[in-house]
Amino acid sequence: MTVSEIINDPLLRNVLDTSAYTRDQCLALLSQAESNPIRAHQSEQADPYAAPSSNDDDIHLALRRQQKLLNSHLAQLRGLNRDAILRVRQTKQSTAEARQEVDRLHLQLQNLYYKQRHLDGEIAACEAYDHKYQQLPLIPVEDFLTAHPEHVDDDENALMIARINHEHAEREALEQVRQGLLKKKQGLIADNKKRKDDLANLDKDLETFIDAAKPIQKTFEKEY
Repeated sequence: MTVSEIINDPLLRNVLDTSAYTRDQCLALLSQAESNPIRAHQSEQADPYAAPSSNDDDIHLALRRQQKLLNSHLAQLRGLNRDAILRVRQTKQSTAEARQEVDRLHLQLQNLYYKQRHLDGEIAACEAYDHKYQQLPLIPVEDFLTAHPEHVDDDENALMIARINHEHAEREALEQVRQGLLKKKQGLIADNKKRKDDLANLDKDLETFIDAAKPIQKTFEKEY
């Protein structure tokens, strides 16, 4: 896999292209300079006051053009390098901010997992709790549904609530009957007490009567 296939960022691709152009320009400049070594050496040994040949002028002009083009590529490459450095800094900054956000979300997720485990434990404890309503002597479900067919389609929770309400209503009715019987019992107890009191008073009256009749009895018992 080549570098161009790995790097997809437009700025980095531009840097690579400019680097390739600059390298090609350097190689072209070196190749052109190396292609005329003798003429360049002869120009150093020649009379400094002699007029340069037109061929040498063309070569120097071409070299200057190549050097200007090379300098242009180098300046562009330095600018791209600065832009790349700035983008790297921005990327590092954004990466650090994103990492902080990821850490924050990760911590929040861990807290949610902790709350979930806590709630699961509470739910399990509630489901395993021995509720008092489960110990109520309710009538069987079949008998309840037979008496109240409107609850046939209820779910388990709604059906249990209806059965408890039914049991509560039945117990209230029985309590009212019990209270009535209790009042009746209290009335009977009061009547019995009154009758006992009357009998006790009657016993006293009889004793008084018997005591009063004893002299008369003794009189009749005398022999004349």
